[in-house]
Amino acid sequence: MDLNQITIQSKSTVLDALNKLNQIRQISRLILFVKDEENKIIGSITDGDIRRSLSLDQDLNKSVEEICYKNFIHHIENNGFIDLSAYRDKNIKILPVLNINGTLSRVFDLDIIKSTLPLECMIMAGGRGKRLSPLTDTIPKPMLPLGGKPIIEHNIDRLISYGIKKIYISVKYLGEQLENYFGDGSSKGISIEYIWEDEPLGTAGALKLVDKFNTDHVLLMNSDLFTSVNFEEMYLLLLQEKADMVVASTEYKVDVPYAVFETDDNIVTDFKEKPSYIYQSNAGIYILKKSLIDQMTKNEYCDITDVMEKLVADGGKLVFDPILGFWIDIGKPSDYKQAQEFIKHKL
Repeated sequence: MDLNQITIQSKSTVLDALNKLNQIRQISRLILFVKDEENKIIGSITDGDIRRSLSLDQDLNKSVEEICYKNFIHHIENNGFIDLSAYRDKNIKILPVLNINGTLSRVFDLDIIKSTLPLECMIMAGGRGKRLSPLTDTIPKPMLPLGGKPIIEHNIDRLISYGIKKIYISVKYLGEQLENYFGDGSSKGISIEYIWEDEPLGTAGALKLVDKFNTDHVLLMNSDLFTSVNFEEMYLLLLQEKADMVVASTEYKVDVPYAVFETDDNIVTDFKEKPSYIYQSNAGIYILKKSLIDQMTKNEYCDITDVMEKLVADGGKLVFDPILGFWIDIGKPSDYKQAQEFIKHKL
C-alpha cells in the first residue's frame, strides 16, 4: 500500500481532504492520517469528521489539523506478532502502525488482514502430479485453475491475509510457469523466491536449500491444498504449548461394516456393532522451529514425516491443530472435481 495515498499534511484544507478521500481505493474505509511538518502522525480524519465540521461552519478552507481526531487508536511498531483481535474487540477497522518517532510505518485493514504472523513460508510445488494426467501433462498441478485462479494462488492469497510477506516456492516440474505467473511477488505486495530442486528432495528437503530464514519459525505447506486453515491458531498453539512443531490435522473416519470384539485372550468381553473410528491425520501444513531445519543435511532426501519421527524420538514436542473449516487435498481427478464444485458455492 502506498502510504502517501492515505496521509495528508496538517495544513491542508478540508477541501483537500475531501478530494483525497475520493481517491482512496486500496483500503475498505475512507480515512486519512494527518501528519505534521516532521511527518509525525497527529490524528486521523474521516468523511464523518468532515461532515460534522461542515455542519458547524461550512468552511472548506479550514485546516485538517483543526478537525482531525487526535486520540486515534494506533499500534507502535515492533516488527513482531500483533494481536489484532484486541483491536477488533474495540471495533477498529483501520489500524495505523507508527514507528517509535511517530511516523507511519504501515496500515492494517482489519476487514482484509487476519493476522500479522512473524513467519516465512515455503510452499512445496515441484511434484509431477501424475494422477491428474492428462491435465498435468502441460500444466503443473499447482497451476490448475480453481474458481478463476490457480490452486496455489488461493494458498498464497490466504498466507498474505495472515501477514506473511516472504514466500519460497519449491519447484521442479514445469516450474517456469509458476515463475512467469507470480514473478517476484511484488504485484501482490510480497517477496517470492523460487527454490529449484535438481533432484527430488522429499516433502522437506528443499527447506535446506534456503540460504537463511529470517524468522524463528517457518511455515511449510503443500501447494495442492484448498483449505480454510487458520494459520494464526496454529502459530499461537505452537507458542502456547512451547512446542517444536505444530501440524494441521483433518479428521479421517473409518467405518467398520462388522461387529468388533473386545477380547481377553479368546474370550469376548464386549463388542460394538459396525463402529466408526475417527482419527486425526496429517493435513500437509506445518509450522516448525528453524532449529529443526538446521539439523537437516543439504541436498539429502528428507520427508517432513522423517523430521517428525526424529523429533518425537528425540523427546521433542509435536502438537496438532485440527482444521475446523474445509480441507481438500487435490491429488486425483475426483478431488479436483470436488474442489471445483465446492468453490462454486463460496464465490
